[in-house]
Amino acid sequence: MQHDTLLARAATLVPGLRGVPGADGEAPAEAGEGLPRLRVRTVWISDLHLGTPGCQARHLLDFLRTVECEQLFLVGDIIDGWQLRRSWYWPQAHNDVVQKLLRKARKGCRVIFIPGNHDEFARKYLQHSFGGIEVAEDWIHETADGRKLWITHGDLFDGVIQCAKWLAHVGDSLYEFTLRLNRHLNSLRARMGLPYWSLSRYLKLKVKRAVSYVSQFEEAVAREARRRGVQGVVCGHIHHAELRTIDGVLYANDGDWVESLTALVEHADGRLEILDWTSFSQNAGQGGGLASAARTAESAAAACAEQRHAPVTMPS
Repeated sequence: MQHDTLLARAATLVPGLRGVPGADGEAPAEAGEGLPRLRVRTVWISDLHLGTPGCQARHLLDFLRTVECEQLFLVGDIIDGWQLRRSWYWPQAHNDVVQKLLRKARKGCRVIFIPGNHDEFARKYLQHSFGGIEVAEDWIHETADGRKLWITHGDLFDGVIQCAKWLAHVGDSLYEFTLRLNRHLNSLRARMGLPYWSLSRYLKLKVKRAVSYVSQFEEAVAREARRRGVQGVVCGHIHHAELRTIDGVLYANDGDWVESLTALVEHADGRLEILDWTSFSQNAGQGGGLASAARTAESAAAACAEQRHAPVTMPS
């Protein structure tokens, strides 16, 4: 019931969700106008956490205005129902993001929403469409070069979420505190002329237990993808962008729009790439391009090439 109340309240704020034709008007277009258009075949983004102060909505709007794609996958935790139940927070910038997504769907981009744990209320509406945005439990995507990728948010492979949800809520509150501290820290860094830096990501990579958790999560998701007989998996959930091969399976995590500001993109030839929006926008503004902005590790590129030609070894 509480979830339905949240959805109804969001619908009153975002006209396009009410199904009014042409109501998905776009936010003022001045932001992102100076950036070159980025044309790709498919885009995956997740963990936007709309409804929280930590959501980097302005950067996300710049990204959505810049990128043009045939398919856009919203891989869970798009709206943070957990946080909205604790305290309502929905500024105009978050409205603008939803309106932009609705506009993309109306203009011919296929937009598919796969709910996560923070927007689990949407799992009640699987196989429905809201303003042209399809809601699905998971998806199988075929790349331009013929690889099949399983798309899931990933929370079903998180032992804390599945076995001790109360602990997940406690951790979520601590995470919000870290993000608030991070905002103050970056405000100071900006005044000093220093670039954005993520405190929570730094801690995640430095604490051994966090590194172990990330590794175990990645391996569990890759095992399930292998069991399903696909060549790879795309997920989110852990706020850690990655593109690598795990036991013959391509593992891709598109990151988040709270800390890392990353997306996964598929080019016209089927090549996958993690796009770091902070680097891209800085390089593009200085006359650079996608090649100088995207994080394309040689190992990830090799993994893509390997998966393109290697058969999938099925478990015995």
